[in-house]
Order: sequence, then C-alpha cells, then structure tokens
Amino acid sequence: MCLSIPSKVVQLHPEDTTATVDTMGVTRRVSTHLINEPLAIGDYVLIHVGFAMNKIDNEAAQESLELYKEIIDKMGTEHA
Repeated sequence: MCLSIPSKVVQLHPEDTTATVDTMGVTRRVSTHLINEPLAIGDYVLIHVGFAMNKIDNEAAQESLELYKEIIDKMGTEHA
C-alpha cells in the first residue's frame, strides 16, 4: 500500500519535464512525465517514487493535508 501526501507545485522545469514540489515543508524535484494535463504553480499532485502520478484539486489536497497533520499531532502526543 502506498500513502501519498499531496504536494504543491512551486516551480516548473519544462526543459526536463520536472517540477519542484513542496510536501509539508519538504521540497524536492519530481518527474512530471506521467501527467497528461497541464500543470501550473500552485497545483497539487500525488507523488510515487519520484513521479507525479495525478493532479488533484485544491479542496481534496487540503482535506488530506489536514488529516495528515492530525495524525502527526496525535503521534507526537502519544510519544511525549
């Protein structure tokens, strides 16, 4: 099973079909070869092993990010 955290596109690199994304404060460069629709800065994508697999809408991304934040908060409380 793969869990994918929504990642926000912060920079596009059309010269090599990649984008820089922000995943909860961590930035990295990923391939956008598998995305069939145009990407823009501010879009959200789901990443798997360095490839953007799907573009998702902002509302779904925000809902997922809130759930991940809740999980992280609960894990911090349990281990404190």
